[in-house]
This record gives sequence, structure tokens and C-alpha cells, in this order.
Amino acid sequence: MPLAAKYLMNNSSTKYRIISLCVILVLLAGWEWLSRELHSRQILPGPADAIASLISIAGKPGFLTALGVTLFRGLAGFLIAFAAAIAIGIPAGLNSGIEAGFRPILITLRSTPVVAIILLALIWFQSEQVPVFIGFLTMFPILTTNISQGIRETDASLVQMAHLYHIKRRRILTGIYWPSILPFLFSGISTAVGFGWRSVIIGEVLSQPRYGIGAMMQDAQSYLLVSEVIAWTVVAILVSAIFEWIIRLIEKYSIKWKK
Repeated sequence: MPLAAKYLMNNSSTKYRIISLCVILVLLAGWEWLSRELHSRQILPGPADAIASLISIAGKPGFLTALGVTLFRGLAGFLIAFAAAIAIGIPAGLNSGIEAGFRPILITLRSTPVVAIILLALIWFQSEQVPVFIGFLTMFPILTTNISQGIRETDASLVQMAHLYHIKRRRILTGIYWPSILPFLFSGISTAVGFGWRSVIIGEVLSQPRYGIGAMMQDAQSYLLVSEVIAWTVVAILVSAIFEWIIRLIEKYSIKWKK
């Protein structure tokens, strides 16, 4: 890359970071102003109160347990959804009949309100299992749709050439289809994890298992500890941001061939 272009890129990146930082500072200032205007730190604590609560809950013995349990539930829901999406998305991408058969199911799952699913799950499952089930149902249709779309977007001429040279089907899947799927897959994972993480926490809030971020938020809300609710919300946002960073980092090194 020419030095001039590299300088301009770095300069532009720095500019955007400064803009983002300024927006964050403005939002924090607005938050503090609104908190003071309400004249009640109990109803809307300021940023300093939220940070103090965050430090306080991070020092409690149950913090890592709650965080770890929610992470485990989210990961379990994702792995189940990913396995099911691979099993269904690839055949659906290869065969229009299979795709047409599963389309109404995927549309229904994407359209059904999360709260409705949670209410049904509370009847069908134990409270510890509800967040995993909700995470699975939230992430599954997104992953399946992206995988099948990646299959359909594969260059047909490459597939025809592979068949012409009698390349084994397994090799076609791993050497042609899989690289084509990857950009769609990472896009689907990023979206699915974002929605799934929130759904898992919502499931914990409503199902009230013994441990979990959502359970801690519900407990804090019950005692009107608004600053703790905000602190747990900040924890959830930070974890989601870390997930997004990890996904983008893996994507960067997984699709170097596109450059």
C-alpha cells in the first residue's frame, strides 16, 4: 500500500474515533444533566453512580458466577443453533425444494415475538433451560438463512468445472462452497450473537434462574436499585462488544483469500 494512501487511511480512522468519542461524551453529559434535572438519583442515577455500582457488583463473590453462567447459556444456545443451521442451511442452499420446505418455519421463527416464545418456554422447560432455548430459537433462523444464501451465491461455473474434472463432492463442499459461505456466515454470526445475547438475558429476567445477568438485573429491579440495573446493563453491553470484536478478528484472518 502506498505511504500516502496508508497515511490517509490512518488519518481517517483517527478522525472517526474522535467523532465516536465526542458522541459518547455528549451522551454521558446528557445523561448527567437529565439525572440532575429529575432531582432523584434513585430514579435515574448519574454516570458516576453507575460506575460506582459497576465496581461494587464486580467485587461481589457472585459476579463471576452470574457472568459465567450467562456466557455458558449463550454459548450453548449458539452451538446448538450453529449445528442445526449447518445441517439444514447447506441442504437448503443446494436444493430449492428443501429451502422452500423450511422457509415458512424460518419466517415464523423470525416473526414470533421473543416474549411469546419465553412464555411458552416457561411452561415447557425448567427455568435454567429457558434462556438456552430462547437463544437457540433466536439465532437458528438467522444462521440458517445466511448459510443457505452463501451456498446459492457460490459461483456456478466453479462447481461445474469441479464436476467436469470429477472432483469429489466432499472436496467441492470444502474447497468451493465453504469459502463462499464464510462472508455470509460471519455476517450471520455477528447478527445472531447480538440478538441471541439479548434474548438469553431477557429469558433470564423472565424465567428467574438462580444465577445469571438477567436474574441479577431482576433482583436489583425488585429492590429499586436502579444503579445496579444500569451497571449490569453495562456489563452486558461490554460482553457483547467483546463478542463482536472477536468475531471480526476471526473473520479478518479467515477470509484473507478475498484480498
